[in-house]
Amino acid sequence: MLDQTSDDAFVAFDRVQKSYDGETLVVKDLNLRIGKGEFLTMLGPSGSGKTTCLMMLAGFETATHGDILLDGKPINNIPPHKRGIGMVFQNYALFPHMTVGENLAFPLEVRGLGKSEREEKVMGALDMVQMGEFAGRRPAQLSGGQQQRIALARALVFEPELVLMDEPLGALDKQLREHMQFEIKHLHERLGVTVVYVTHDQSEALTMSDRVAVFDDGRIQQLAPPDVLYEQPENAFVAQFIGENNKLNGTVTARADSTVTVDLPNGLTVDALAVNCGDVGAATTLSLRPERVFLDQSAPNRTTGHVQELIYLGDHIRCRMSVAGNDEFVVKVPNAAGHRHLKVGETTDVSWHTEDCRALDAS
Repeated sequence: MLDQTSDDAFVAFDRVQKSYDGETLVVKDLNLRIGKGEFLTMLGPSGSGKTTCLMMLAGFETATHGDILLDGKPINNIPPHKRGIGMVFQNYALFPHMTVGENLAFPLEVRGLGKSEREEKVMGALDMVQMGEFAGRRPAQLSGGQQQRIALARALVFEPELVLMDEPLGALDKQLREHMQFEIKHLHERLGVTVVYVTHDQSEALTMSDRVAVFDDGRIQQLAPPDVLYEQPENAFVAQFIGENNKLNGTVTARADSTVTVDLPNGLTVDALAVNCGDVGAATTLSLRPERVFLDQSAPNRTTGHVQELIYLGDHIRCRMSVAGNDEFVVKVPNAAGHRHLKVGETTDVSWHTEDCRALDAS
């Protein structure tokens, strides 16, 4: 895994800014390093700047300020077709009048490869995505999942060192999307190609990536491997955007080396890890994952919750309750032998450990 400040990056954004109107920056002073062979996902809500960054890397948008480097060389002034980058889009972008084989051969023809070499590479790429028998079909004769496989094969057929993917699975149904996530992940592992992937789907980002760059308001809010993003969010936006999260707003009343004491509006006092909060008197947002809450008094931070809603999800029960003034407080109760069955309307003990509760910026 590559450190963000390393100079041996395969892809580098150096102080990159982008404005469409000369006033509002949609990308603000982006510094990002991506290692060779890495799978990096740009994740964020609509308008956060992630797709603009991908389009600047592809060459379809130009940076207002700063440099973009590929393998150490600036590419700001190199047109898209000369960057040698593979692209996969949500809408597949296949040529409807060409067969599958012709679609894959096109980027090879542009690069001047002979017919026999083109045919060999096309069949190799189709076999790679298990679509070898579909070479003679047209895109309209394929399902959405099959078209996406062909789009993926076309992006890889000329053996680029970098592949960019912009919401490539967004048009697929849930089951096929999840299947394709693993297929792309395994292809990446087998080929060792560098992938920059854009999505707004946080579960997709966690499933596929070596590292995830979480974007909001034109900036990277946090850049880390998936488990670190989920377990150790650095601010309230990341905590709320990645996975399900319980949010409790309060005021810091005491501070130790690594922990703070926080008063909540309903009079409850809790201890939390001091991650990104101010000193005594400052407002803070506490972040607590639903699976880290116990329905007993076994952990140091203790209170009660009033059960509002129960949703059966197979392996667990999603219990929404009112806790410490938050009516959207969620506890995930494992659907396993020995776990008690809650009822809507009942009051129950809840508790959590200090190290599982993170004191972040006030949101």
